[in-house]
Amino acid sequence: MYGRTLPPRERHRAAWLTPVDNPVDHDALRAFAETVSAQAARGLPRLIGIDLGTKTIGLALSDVGRSIASPLETIRRVKFTPDAQRLKALCEQHGVGGLVMGLPLNMDGSEGPRAQSSRAFMRNLKGLLDLPSVFFDERLSTAVVTRALIEADASRARRGELVDKLAATYILQGCLDVMAELSGDAPDEVPKGDRFPFS
Repeated sequence: MYGRTLPPRERHRAAWLTPVDNPVDHDALRAFAETVSAQAARGLPRLIGIDLGTKTIGLALSDVGRSIASPLETIRRVKFTPDAQRLKALCEQHGVGGLVMGLPLNMDGSEGPRAQSSRAFMRNLKGLLDLPSVFFDERLSTAVVTRALIEADASRARRGELVDKLAATYILQGCLDVMAELSGDAPDEVPKGDRFPFS
């Protein structure tokens, strides 16, 4: 694990952090899973989760088996090129074979300006990073993570430090879980308290 898991006394507080049912494009996820499996065979086994904000980019990283997501880093946005170069460097450093971008849909499932901005960012990123990508509905991810941090008695400053990369972790873990279900590899039970490590 790249981060520290919640202490046992706090795990019950964050148990509900497990990603909820998420309306996703199963065909797109199946195609993505097949492509990243081929990437893994070429030595690029991990996935990066991306939570794109107006001021920051939260990042999470999967394990090599693509079953557990951990917080990685929060990029303070400057301009697209330096932001994308930092993301590219992290992908190369960690052997990343695919990108999972959170898509901030409206509550009715429609796409607004933020979702369009995420799609535009990914289009531009694909010009720099030749990696397969998929979008995953991120509705309420930041709210869920913020609530978990409050329940864990994290200070306001600590919440500000962690929330973006933990939101990316929430998005990536949700995607990994659905991919496992689609492949028939989902475990009977996953220790929920270990899914969202604080680092």
